Amino acid sequence: MSLETSQHTSGQERSDDRTTTVRQVASEPPGGARAWLVWGIAAVVYFLAMFHRNGMSAAALHAQERFDVGPALLSALPTVQLVIYVLFQIPAGLLADRLGPRRSLVISLGVMAAGTVLFAVAPDVRTAVAGRLLIGAGDSLVFLNVIRTGALWFPRRHYSLVSALTGLVGGLGQLSSAVPLSALLNGVGWEVSFLGAGAVSLLTGALVLLLVRDRPDGRPAPSHALPSVRESIVEALSHRGPRVGMAAHAVIMVPFTVLGILWGYPLLEEGYGLSARTAGLLLTGAMALPMALVPFLGRIPGRHPSARRPLVLALAWTVTLSWLGVVAWPGGLPPLAVTAAVIVVSAFATVMAPSLSFDYARDGLPEQRTGTASGLVNMSGFTSVMLGVVSAGVLLDLTGADASFQLAFVPMVLLCLAASVTITVLLRRPRR
Repeated sequence: MSLETSQHTSGQERSDDRTTTVRQVASEPPGGARAWLVWGIAAVVYFLAMFHRNGMSAAALHAQERFDVGPALLSALPTVQLVIYVLFQIPAGLLADRLGPRRSLVISLGVMAAGTVLFAVAPDVRTAVAGRLLIGAGDSLVFLNVIRTGALWFPRRHYSLVSALTGLVGGLGQLSSAVPLSALLNGVGWEVSFLGAGAVSLLTGALVLLLVRDRPDGRPAPSHALPSVRESIVEALSHRGPRVGMAAHAVIMVPFTVLGILWGYPLLEEGYGLSARTAGLLLTGAMALPMALVPFLGRIPGRHPSARRPLVLALAWTVTLSWLGVVAWPGGLPPLAVTAAVIVVSAFATVMAPSLSFDYARDGLPEQRTGTASGLVNMSGFTSVMLGVVSAGVLLDLTGADASFQLAFVPMVLLCLAASVTITVLLRRPRR
């Protein structure tokens, strides 16, 4: 499919679209083996970020015992991390446009390593919270710069595939925080497990310095005369694509991320009585099939932009209605097989979220100013995740011995429902 067709379908709103498109074709990055190497190293950083971000799920019960806290205080550990992550998304987007991926990723790895070391040796919950805060600050720079690497090194038609593969790498990082981290915690203990993770982050930073570059040789550096923060946000929100991307990210990736960050293990262990090993295998297995399909499905938005609309609507409503069924199941939690199927559906949606949400985020924007739009999309999704994690912890704490995971997930379902309705309205509205 030609780039002209792709851009026209994705809603470019300029009368000189044809002239602009020809100019963009001539200036597109070449891609190739060097591009895959640079992106691959950046993706390793995202793998580590996802390991750090989701480690609290496998470590939740260990942390509860180590720091002697209840569900509400336990949820504070990943919550402060998410709060910082969300608040930093706009600054992270601007830095992605200004500093470039190489420097941003090195900074992020250093900050995450410091936070992980502090978390490893924390003697109390306050120090642990400070460690998670640093992890969230470092994590906030990672994804947008991996996506930025894709925009700077690959042609536009490959962007959705690169975004999907980025999501795949993130899924692998999330898996590594399930069974492997659980095994490490049980085998070598809390401090050794997390100190080792911090050391790996520092070594990866050295690899980024050695091999990652911001753009292919001969490609011009971006102009320093970039819009202000306000102008960048207004520019992004003036296009329908970034707004659709924000709503899509606020539903498609949310439920499985809520489970991965904190509540997956407690749901399966306490709600269904599974062992930690079985719970980890279920969460790991849920990601296996969707991750295997990513290299094929991730190509669809880039090659067939008209397929984005039915894909995003189908995923949003399937995830929303599936979880609505879980929380509304009469007489308590559904049978394990039903919940397991919903978890698999949610994992599939999470893996597909980047290729759709961030492909929409680029609609109408030049490549050198996509960072802010991507930051808004990421902020939207993780605001919903943060609210889902916190509300579940508060409701579980309030219900005490009669803790109900169905009640705990109601706020998350309502957020997904609101986002799905928003997507439907935006995609039915005629283009201006």
